This record gives sequence, structure tokens and C-alpha cells, in this order.
Amino acid sequence: MTPKIGLIICSQRTPRAGLHIGTTILNDLQATDSVRTNAVKLSLIDLAEWNLPLYNEPGIPSQIHSSDQYLHRHTRKWSEEIASHAAFVFVTPQYNWGYPASIKNAIDYLYHEWNGKPAMIVSYGGHGGGKAAEQLKQVLCGARMRPLERTVGLTFPSRDVLMDAAEGRELDLSSWEGERKEVVEGLGEMVKLLLAEA
Repeated sequence: MTPKIGLIICSQRTPRAGLHIGTTILNDLQATDSVRTNAVKLSLIDLAEWNLPLYNEPGIPSQIHSSDQYLHRHTRKWSEEIASHAAFVFVTPQYNWGYPASIKNAIDYLYHEWNGKPAMIVSYGGHGGGKAAEQLKQVLCGARMRPLERTVGLTFPSRDVLMDAAEGRELDLSSWEGERKEVVEGLGEMVKLLLAEA
């Protein structure tokens, strides 16, 4: 089976820049040889669409080994979604020097579904989101994922662009051409890892 890589949009804000940034990155990755030759498949996972409540399962995720052991339907569906992917690209904003609660909650719902899977972090913000990326990397390691050493930070080039992003207006992402190439290179690293294990 062709491995699936999920691109997770970590922001649930309304309005938000995350969907525009995430879909732009997804389009960049869709144009790579790995995807065009069907070595891997990409899919978009938007946390705003999942809208998971704060963790409300009675069980401890590390003790649950099958989606049918979860009490709630939303958890079972989330478990099946994450289990169906072999690796992930997390696209996260930085809020007050950290990543959003929405992605921490989404990660904490599960354990074995994340275990051992490669991950890449793409952060964005007024300073590129490096602090959020480092914190998220620690959490991914706690879930026994394998985050790439490389993280990519997208820094808004001016305060005006930052305000456009905060207000959900369309952004010109051409200033991030170099960073977007780094994301493509990161995908190449993940594909090599996945194919080596196939």
C-alpha cells in the first residue's frame, strides 16, 4: 500500500492564516516527484473541521490498542484517521511563545496511533514560530514519534503582513520561497525514511 502523509493544520482560530498557509504547503508538496509518482499520498487534516472537544475519554490512551476501545465516536474516528497515516507534517502558528492548545489536545487523545511515525514541523508567526516548534517537537517525542531534526520557520515579513494573517486575509507567500523549498526537502527526508521501512 502507498504510505499516506497527513498535513495537519494546527490552528482552529476564526479568522486564521493556517488554512491558507497549510494548503499552499500542501500544493507545493503535491508537485513533488514522490507524490506525482505515487510513492506517497498526501492528505489534509484540518483540526478546525475535526473540532475535537477537550479530551473526554475515561481511558488512558497508552493503554488503548484499538479504536473500538474508545468510548466516544469522535475519538474512534480520530484514532482511525491518524492510524491510517504513516507520517505527518504539522503546520502550526506560534501563540504567546507556544503552539495552540488544539494540537496538544488532538495529540493527547491518542498514543499508539502516533507511535514511531516520522513528523516534520512547519511553524509560522511574527518571529517564525521557533519556540512553538521546539515545544511541539518535545511533545511529539513524548508520543514516541520521530520528528525530523529540521524544522521550518515562516516569519511574516512585516507587521502589516502579520496583521493580514491575524485577520484571515489572503497572503502573498512569495517571500517564503526559500523556506517552502526547505519543506519540500523535508518531505524528501520523510519519504526516504518511509520507503526504507517498506
